[in-house]
Amino acid sequence: MPYLPLTPARRTLPPALSLIARLPLLLWLTPLLILALLPATANAADTADAVDATHVDRAYLAELIAKADQQGLHTREEWRTLLHYQPRLRLLAPRSLADSPDFFFSQQGATDSRAELAATLTAFFSSAIVETDQRQHPQCRFIARYHWLKKALNFDPARLPPQPCPRFEAWHRALDPRGVTLVFPAAYLNNPASMYGHTLLRVDQRGGNSQLLGHAINYAADTNETSGLVFAIRGLTGGYAGNFSVSPYYAKVGEYNDLENRDIWEYELNLNEEETDRLLMHAWELGSVRFDYYFLDENCSYHLLALLDTARPGLRLTDRFPLWVIPGDTVQAIVAQPGLVRQVSYRPARSTQIQHRASLLTPAQVQLAKDLATPGTSLDEPRLVSLVATDQAQVLDLAFEYLEYRRLRADLSNAEASPQLHRLLVARSKVDAPDLPAAPVPTLRPEHGHGSSRISVGAGQDDGQGYQSVRLRAAYHDLLDPEAGYLPGAQIEFMKLELRRDDASQDVRLEQLTFASIVSLAPRDDLLKPMSWRLDAGARRMDIRDGTRPLLAHLDLGAGLTVQPHAAVRGYVMGEGSLLASGTLEDDHALGAGASAGLLADLTPRWRIQVQSRGLRYFSGERHDRVEISLNQRYTLSRDLALRLETSWHENRYDGNRSGGADPRQDAGAVGLYLDVHF
Repeated sequence: MPYLPLTPARRTLPPALSLIARLPLLLWLTPLLILALLPATANAADTADAVDATHVDRAYLAELIAKADQQGLHTREEWRTLLHYQPRLRLLAPRSLADSPDFFFSQQGATDSRAELAATLTAFFSSAIVETDQRQHPQCRFIARYHWLKKALNFDPARLPPQPCPRFEAWHRALDPRGVTLVFPAAYLNNPASMYGHTLLRVDQRGGNSQLLGHAINYAADTNETSGLVFAIRGLTGGYAGNFSVSPYYAKVGEYNDLENRDIWEYELNLNEEETDRLLMHAWELGSVRFDYYFLDENCSYHLLALLDTARPGLRLTDRFPLWVIPGDTVQAIVAQPGLVRQVSYRPARSTQIQHRASLLTPAQVQLAKDLATPGTSLDEPRLVSLVATDQAQVLDLAFEYLEYRRLRADLSNAEASPQLHRLLVARSKVDAPDLPAAPVPTLRPEHGHGSSRISVGAGQDDGQGYQSVRLRAAYHDLLDPEAGYLPGAQIEFMKLELRRDDASQDVRLEQLTFASIVSLAPRDDLLKPMSWRLDAGARRMDIRDGTRPLLAHLDLGAGLTVQPHAAVRGYVMGEGSLLASGTLEDDHALGAGASAGLLADLTPRWRIQVQSRGLRYFSGERHDRVEISLNQRYTLSRDLALRLETSWHENRYDGNRSGGADPRQDAGAVGLYLDVHF
């Protein structure tokens, strides 16, 4: 689509202050947040070649500005939404989140909505500008502002002539909008930018016979980063430019459904024609605008909510998320608006379709389909010919889907896969049997899931000492949480801490701090063979040789496999590596390796248990063996309320020759009961 190129912009806050202003963790840990509240320096700049003041009707301009002041237009929600004004951390005066200087006509436009309104009216009087790829008349470049002010102030076309906007009109005709749909591709753990899912908007075509022919409005960080650590650091500190783009929706479906194995949920919105056009006009205005991308708040979810706020003033969807927002929260916020969602549709991923088809066949038939999906294999296979027509059709359908899945994932080249795909299609066309229905729509949708943030209060005993505990988690789901609305077998926890008060010392101290904890327990089968893996980074208190429990920085990594013998049971094994770091350790670190195994089971729809054992040998630094066994349980009281019982035992064994007189064997058990409240 003919979108404007990205314009470089200066940063409104230096990276250090951006980090302080954005991390919700620091709201809990330190008063240094005050630094983030210092007044920002407006970095707007005049759009020099867009405004020609020589032909301005000064008298009429003054009349319009006076009329705007009289109506208080600069304070109206519609205007401030068009400028993307939000109060910094909701405590001080609002400022624009846009980081491109050419988004403003006034040098004070980022912080002074009245000055920007007056400068915008002035720009609308510019003499005619011939449109090029780089230039538009201000009435066209900011067409949503123009139409809103025109309606509010009733422009006299003789004194403020409307300008033709051929580029926008051509773009609008190409979209042929009938309505707008919010699209939610589910979480994808193998891409750091999509671990929480994603949201985008689909512009549905008036004359289109298929939703796939619509176009997608997407906001994302301008990056090809694949390193989760690098993305997290730069994403937290505004290190990426975020921008809007428009692309064919079928391309997005192929990307999410086929390449990333993500189910897609579509929420058709009940926007009328005027609201749809208002959204598209503002999307046009944002085509060349840079927003510093922040993983926690100024992300895909937040800016799409801002677009919807523009479409229907009064929704105030962004006001629901003062600190952070994730895609699942976006869906819940949309559905919570009475009458905003017209209907919900589901597009299963190709992997979901394959698993569904395989579940309808016997293991022998699944193996046959896998064999037939091998390039060059003859389709005169006796095992296929001996089947009844219905089973033949199902085997051929599964073989085709599986081979196409491998081709799309580049396991096979087009040249290798295409001849066999053609033979499978020809063979299937000769079998007189109906097509199978698509994978069934899940009963529980994303909006039915628990709140992504959580606070837990509890008490227990650790090594015979009583304690009381408070846990806070910014986002978003762990293995024991109810799975409704979330990716099964996945854990993504970000920014979690626990404060404890010990009965013996009466002290309150930090028990653990988790920067990120990610687990993927994707079950393997005969066709799809994903790896299971885990990553846990943060700090936690642990026993060491001298009997104390210092706070140790840790990084744990693991990889293995998961099996699912029953829909309610998953078993897993992983090889693991662990790094501990602290000045209290011998040589300041401990580096080890080992293995873990566990079982995750739903005993009832409300009751889930997790049994896990873990053994590690630390061979460098603080050398010792550690064994951990745990049994954790969750009982759901309501969607956002649950009881959690945690029991564990661990043992450290040290080399007796190096124990320095200390007991070479240490063991301790712990039990804790918690009330989880999601919000």
